[in-house]
Amino acid sequence: MTGIEALVRLPILQHQRDLQRNINTAGFVSGYRGSPLGNVDQALWNAAPFLKQHNVHFQPGVNEELAATAVWGSQQTQLFEGSRYDGVFGMWYGKGPGVDRSMDVIKHANAFGTSPHGGVLAVAGDDHACKSSTLPHQSEHMFMGASVPVLAPSNVQEVLDFGIYGWAMSRFSGCWVALKAITDNMDAAMG
Repeated sequence: MTGIEALVRLPILQHQRDLQRNINTAGFVSGYRGSPLGNVDQALWNAAPFLKQHNVHFQPGVNEELAATAVWGSQQTQLFEGSRYDGVFGMWYGKGPGVDRSMDVIKHANAFGTSPHGGVLAVAGDDHACKSSTLPHQSEHMFMGASVPVLAPSNVQEVLDFGIYGWAMSRFSGCWVALKAITDNMDAAMG
C-alpha cells in the first residue's frame, strides 16, 4: 500500500470504526490534486465501488477553495431536519499553495466547528524541495495561524494511524485537523 492508497483507505477505515460503535455516518472527500497528491483523484475514482459500500462520496474540487467549502458544508448536515446520518466525516486535500489560498475557508470552517460524529481531516501536500512544484512550500505555519493542529506522519502506516487519530481529535475538539503529506510518504509503499 502506498501513501496515496492509504489516504483512499482512510475513509473506509473510519466508516468501519463508526459501524462498530453503532454510529451511522457517511464520508465526504473533496480536494484538488497537486504535488505530491497528484494521483489522489485517480485512486479515489478507481476505488469508487469500495467507497460507495462505505457511504463515502468523492467530489473533486474545481479548486482547493471550493473543495474546502464543500467539506465545511459536510459538517452542517445536522442543522437541517431529515438528516440520514449521525454525522459526515470529511477529508479535504490540496497542495501547499492551495492551503495558502484556502485559508479564509479553513479559518471560518474551523471557527464554526465540526460535527461530533463528523470531523475533518485536511491533507496538505507539501513539497519542501520543490521537486515537482513551481515553489517550495510547507503548510504548518498556515495551519497554526488558523488554530488547526498538524499531524506529521513519518511513514505509510502512520498515514493510516494519524488519519484515524485526526478524525477522533477533530470530533473531540471541534477543530479541523491537518495531516501533512510529503512525497517520501505518498510515493512510499508498505507490505
